[in-house]
Formats: sequence, C-alpha cells, structure tokens
Amino acid sequence: GVRDVLFLYEENRCSMTYMYEYPEYLKIKLPKKTARRYPVYELYLYGEGNYAEENKNLFLTGIPVLFLPGNAGSYKQVRSLGSIALRKAEDVDFKYHFNFFTVNFNEELVALYGGSLQRQTKFVHECIKVILKLYRDREFAPTSVAIVGHSMGGLVARALLTLKNFKPELINLLITQATPHVAPVMPLDKYLTDFYTAVNNHWILKAQDLRNLTTLSVAGGFRDYQVRSGLAFLPRLSQHDSALSVVSSAVPRAWASTDHLSIVWCKELILATIRAFFDLIDENTRQITEDPKKRMSVLNHHFVRHPAKIFEENPEAFTELTGAFTWITVKASKWTYSSYNDSDGKFFTFPLASHRKLYSHVYCENSMLDTSSWIYGCMNSNSSMCLEATDLSWKAELLPTTKIVILQLQDYPSLSHIVIQALSTVANKYTLDCEFFKEDSRTVQLPVTHLFSFGLSSSKILLNSSGLLYNIQLQHFNQIYQAFKIYIEGHCQSLKERKPNVYRLHIPWSHEDSIIVAKVPSFTEVSAKLHTAQPQNDNRVPELNIYSSSDCQYEVSNADLFYSYYPYILVFQIIRFHAGALPVYVVSNILLTYGGQLSTLISTGQCSDFSLELARTAKPYKVEPLISIVVFLQRFHWFRVIWQSLSLPEVDAAVLSSQIAWFPLVSLILFLFGTGIAYWSGIFFSISLRLFSSLWLTLIRPTVLHKDKKLITPRRLCGVLSLALVSWTTCGAFAVFVIYLQYLFKDSDPSKETSPNSSIHTVKKQSLMDNTSKATQLLSNSTTIAEAVNSLKMHVTILHLFTWIVLFNLPSLIYWLKNLRYNVRLDPDPCRSTAIILVCILEILMNSSTSEVKSSKLLKIAAKVPLPLSVAMLAFGRMHLYKVPYFVTFSFLLHVLCCIV
Repeated sequence: GVRDVLFLYEENRCSMTYMYEYPEYLKIKLPKKTARRYPVYELYLYGEGNYAEENKNLFLTGIPVLFLPGNAGSYKQVRSLGSIALRKAEDVDFKYHFNFFTVNFNEELVALYGGSLQRQTKFVHECIKVILKLYRDREFAPTSVAIVGHSMGGLVARALLTLKNFKPELINLLITQATPHVAPVMPLDKYLTDFYTAVNNHWILKAQDLRNLTTLSVAGGFRDYQVRSGLAFLPRLSQHDSALSVVSSAVPRAWASTDHLSIVWCKELILATIRAFFDLIDENTRQITEDPKKRMSVLNHHFVRHPAKIFEENPEAFTELTGAFTWITVKASKWTYSSYNDSDGKFFTFPLASHRKLYSHVYCENSMLDTSSWIYGCMNSNSSMCLEATDLSWKAELLPTTKIVILQLQDYPSLSHIVIQALSTVANKYTLDCEFFKEDSRTVQLPVTHLFSFGLSSSKILLNSSGLLYNIQLQHFNQIYQAFKIYIEGHCQSLKERKPNVYRLHIPWSHEDSIIVAKVPSFTEVSAKLHTAQPQNDNRVPELNIYSSSDCQYEVSNADLFYSYYPYILVFQIIRFHAGALPVYVVSNILLTYGGQLSTLISTGQCSDFSLELARTAKPYKVEPLISIVVFLQRFHWFRVIWQSLSLPEVDAAVLSSQIAWFPLVSLILFLFGTGIAYWSGIFFSISLRLFSSLWLTLIRPTVLHKDKKLITPRRLCGVLSLALVSWTTCGAFAVFVIYLQYLFKDSDPSKETSPNSSIHTVKKQSLMDNTSKATQLLSNSTTIAEAVNSLKMHVTILHLFTWIVLFNLPSLIYWLKNLRYNVRLDPDPCRSTAIILVCILEILMNSSTSEVKSSKLLKIAAKVPLPLSVAMLAFGRMHLYKVPYFVTFSFLLHVLCCIV
C-alpha cells in the first residue's frame, strides 16, 4: 500500500518552466514596527532583466499579486508565475502587466507546527497594506490584491478573513495550489487543529460576506502523496457560489497530475493561471475585475471547461456567415470530412427536421485545435444557406486531440440547421466528424466491484457499433474505498492512420476527471479511484467516456487481472486516506501490551516478553466494538445530548463518517497494521538496544553498579528541576528528548548486567563458605538476575512507548532548532506542560524496578487502565495526534504511583 502511494502513479506529464533572464528578488522595506515584530519574515518583489531594473525605484504601475509559499517553501517559488506573466505582458506590449510579490516565511514547518500560523497570517496582512501603499497616487491604483498560495500558504490566505482588523475587500481573488483546506495532513499539535477549526468555521458562518471573494483551489491528483486531493476541496456551501475546486488532471490544456512541488512550476498549469489572470483584467480600471460573476466565468473557462475559444465576457448572440464559401447540404446521419491544402472554405449544413424523429443528440468533433468558431445553429428553415446564425462553438469542449460538441436536439427547438465551417488551410491537415445518435444506443452500464466482492465480481462489455462516442456508466461507483482497473481493448478493421482515442473518467459531483490518450489499436488500462465520495443527495453516476474511431470495436472490462490487484488496491486506498492515523493504532497496541505485562506481574510475578504479550493482549475486539457502538448511538439526538452534557468531544470516527471519509472495516485493518508495526518495531528496538549496549560496553568498561534504593535523591531532584527549567525557558520537546536520551543510556548501561555477574564472581571466590551458605547466595543471585531481566523487559516497553512520544514532539523540536538564532524560547509551545510532567515521571521510572511495583496496592488499577486508555486513544486521537502523549503520560503516572505507594 505504501509502495503504491509513493511510487505507482502516472508519469510526470508536466513541462518545466524556464526563465529567459536572470531572476531577481527586490527586498521591500517594511515599516520599523512591522520589521521589529516579525524579524524572521520578509517581503520581496520579483523581476527579471530590464523589468527588474525599472522596478528598483518601486514606481509600480501593474496589478499586484502576492505569492505565499507553504510548508518549508521558498519565496523564490514565485519565479514560474512571475516569469510567464512577464512574457505574456510582453506579448501585449505591456498594455497590462502584473507585479508579483512574494513572502519569505523562513521556510517554516507550518504543516507540522501550528504555533506560527497566526503570526504568518498577521504578517501577510501587514504586507498587503505595504503593497497597496506602493501604488498610492497612481492613475490606476489598485484597491485589492490577488493572492496565490501554495500548500499551507493557501490556508494562511484564507485565515486573513478571520483577523479582526482585516477588510475583506483587500482581497478579490485567491488561488490555492495543493492546499489542505479540510483538515491538517498530520494534526500534531493543538494550535494546528484550532487554526483549522477557526478558519473553516469562519468560512461557513460568514459565507455571505465572502461573495466578493473568488476562490480557486487546485489539487495535484494522485501524484501528490503529501496532500491527497480530497483535503484540497473547499467546503461545499450552497450560499457560497464563488468557490471552485479542481484536480490538475481535469484542468484543460494541462490534463496532468502533479506532485506537491511540481504544482508550483508545472508549465501547463502556470499557463492556465496566467491566461486566467489576463482575462480577469477590467479594461476601464486596468485591475482585476470587481465583478464576481465574470471572475467565476473566467476560472470556469480556463480550469473546468475550455471551449477552445478566447474568453469573451458577453459573446455575440448571432454571427453573420459571410465570405466566399461553398455551401454544401449533408443529409446523412454520419459524416466525415478531411481537409489538406484546401484553398476554398466550405459551409456544411445539416437539416435537423429529418433527424429529430430518429435521434436525440448530435455529436461533432474537429481536430483543428485553433480558437476560431466552427459550428453554428441556423434558424432559417426555408433555405440551404444561412446568413445569420447562433455560434455553437461556445458549447464545445477542448480535449487533448480534438474539440467536441454534444447537443441534445430537444434543447434547440428553434434551430433548423446545424452549420459546420471548414476553413481553407495551407499545409494543415484536419478532419471534421459529425453523427446523429440516440442516447440509449450509446450508453452502456458496467457494474463495478465493491468492498465485499473480493475481486471475484467481473464485468465485460463489447462495443460493436461504429459510433464516435460511448458513455459507459460505472454503476455503484461512489465510495472512496472502491478502487479497480478498467481495461479497454480496441480492434480496428483496417490499419490506416487514425487520430488517437481519448478515454475520460468523468466524476460528475467534483472536478476530478482524468484523461488518457491512447493509440488505436491498443490495450489500455484506466485506473478508477475517487478523491471524494458521492454526496448524499447526489444521484449522478460516474462515466467512462470513449471518444473513438468509427471503424473500431472495443472490449471494456473490469475483470481479468482484477483479482490479483484487489488486496493491495484496497490497502492503497486505506493508506492514502488514513495513513496519518497509523501511529495512533501502533501506540494503542503497545499500550495494550504494556498493560498485559503489568497483569502478568500480578498473576505470575514475572514480566512477560513484549512480542508474546503483544500477541496475547493486542486484540481488536477489545477496543473496536465500543467505539462502533458509540458512533452508532451518536446518530440519535438523545445520546448526543447526554454526550454533550458530559463535555466529551465528538468521536473522530463519527466526524470522518460525516465527511464520507470512513468506510467499513478500515479501523480493523488499521488496527492489524498497527499490531504488525508494533511487533516489528519492538524487535528492531530490542536489537538496536542490544547493539548499542554492546558498543557502550566496548567503549566504556563499567564498574559494579552501586544501586541506590531511593527513587528520589537530591541529585535526581536537581536534574528534574533543571530539565523542567529548560522546558519552561526554551522548548518542551527539547527537554523530552534529553530525558529520553538519559533513559536510553540508563537502560543500555551494561553495569546492570555486570552487577549480578560480579556477585556471582564474588560467590565463587568464597570457597571457604559452607555448602548451605553457598546455595543461599546462589539462590539470592539467581533471584537478582531474574529481577533484573523483568525490570529490563518493563523498561524496554516503557522506552518503546516513550519513543513514539518523542516522535510526536519532534516537529516542534525541529522548528525550535531552526529558529533558535531568532528566539531561544519556543512560543507558543504545544508540549511545554506535558514535558514538565514527563520529566518528573521518567526520572522516577528509569530508576525503578519491578520488585517495587509488585507489592503496590495500585498495581491492579495500573494494569487495567491501559485498555480504556487505548479505547479513548482510538476514539479521540485519530484526528488529533497530539492527544496520544496525554494518554500514555497518564499510564506512566499510575506506574510511578505504584513505585511509591
């Protein structure tokens, strides 16, 4: 599953963008107050060559666009947008041009540490004010800024609207690239999840206020394994009709999936973005239009459905068909015309009266991919010529090898003829095809696999007719866990040269279509997977559209090789949608094992081996049923009232179910994955500890350990206070990491083993002692060795759990180290309070032994608590990973109390 997510996807079909001149970044001087408050952040203006030289005095006359980089992103990523926009401005002789600004966020890891997101948002607000001041007193001074945000930069841009002092009219257009809008990819701290909650709630509650802001979210598709496309879809709101979400594979003239970084430089996507920017300009203000409807029309034109025409806001209703063209009447239901070096233009007219009774639709395609009009509707019923007609070219759709029009005849009752224009060409070859057809004859239903088919269901259909278009409806294909492959095999009657076929997987409820271009004859594999599940009130069916050659037959199946693909395709979907929750399941398994080891201390007096105890205690039926029952009961109002009265948060599985992102058996499969990872990580951890101990023994020959029976000594107390002070004044994760290393060295110290060995050696030297005394000493030492082994097993499990806590806190530690030169104290710190508690607990635990725990009155409670803690961890930690250390810390606290009481 991991292999599929990381490696098995379509090849990179994006072209690289290049700068024609050396890129330069002019630093914009910020007000002293702003620079002092945000010493890490900077604002730059992008430029190249002469354009950069001209802008050094900051006399700007263009349209401001602000680029916001994402997680660990560089401000220099703006160069693709800036360079192509500059080339486009040169094409129009700088009648219009854009000034691209970019923010340097110091490449902060905001996807992993949310403490700086609010600070970034406030800095961007200050930048917008500074940018608009640069245009003051200009003839066409802008009043707003367009923003392009990559990854988390898009979320920061959306967060601007949550600021109290922010005026919404300062932004009129927001384009986000691979931004996880719905939820964080890895919710590792509270500040990150709270930031998301605040932003999304504001956009839902204040949707009416956002009508003047047009938002476009572009997702990367399956190549982007860092941010899955489902997270990049903006919330669907009926009252917010100025937001649009698309996947890059569905964007016209791009049709390519992008990874998380290439979405910034993918030439095809950047060209679409820049073309949209120039079409958004209002000729009167020379700025981006203030009309929200026009903005949405432009974005739909370039990112959803491109008619292969240059954008016009209000195209003329009627067009005059003039010129020295030959008029030819075509009465056949199927027609093909090829042109090569044709000096005379032609008009082909198709009378509709004879076709309306027999057919429901007309389909036409044109392989000449220019932007001129080519198909018209005529209302002149009595003549074979038509001087004035409706331009139907706006109904066309651009595909990789052709432009097509599909018209339902009953929608155009006033039309008497359809007119196809064949332009005169020199050294250009193109073909025109038209056919009338009944929709039923071209629509075929293909049942697809579901979760419990286990790859045994199979479907195969044969397309015998000689049509140009087929629509294959994929029945019951509506859930994210459904993933399968469709195989299309084409057989042609002759070997003549043909234009390639186009296969499109069309998902009607979201703009996530994928297109494959294939030669004929060929065997083509289409991967069918969803980014978003079907909404509850949507009955539309996904389709496989085949734009084919007329003399070919096609065999379409989702069988044959499917059985062998089924297991890992299902796993692929689970990993892609829920890999972020795997650590919770791993820790839950280890915690259950830890509780089992405490139980064996009670029953047998011995601490069992980790792997054996994991196999005995880590059972999904101990935790899953209770969560499932709670999720089921939360459907009822009375239970939700009781649940809320107890001030309990909503169960994560219930939230995921409401987002249609949860599917049957996923929790069970994740639990089994967690068991496997816990088992092998336990073996790896034990082997690593043994190797580390051997290395330590080689380097440092220890003396006999003089064990201090006191758990708390003045020296240890000083150590605890020192680390608590470090946690409070610098970074909590740093203190946790230090105590972890201390525990690791303590546990790896071979003097624990040499102590009983030295005692045995002492026994051997006492040859004058009587036999009874020798036996007593040997028994005592064997007991000591057994106790040492029990303690070591317990310490290894505790260390194993503690390792995961360190991993959860690692992002904030990395963030703190990276920004250490600016600030010694991490503020805000998501793990400061937890770190202080852990330091106190682990200083005691690392010096404890199982002999102290056995006699405790609290041992029974400590042994039973890990089970409910594991249940709570899976209930509330899947979407809030930062809560996992809280449950583990509580379990450790009970262990410490067992050592004392």
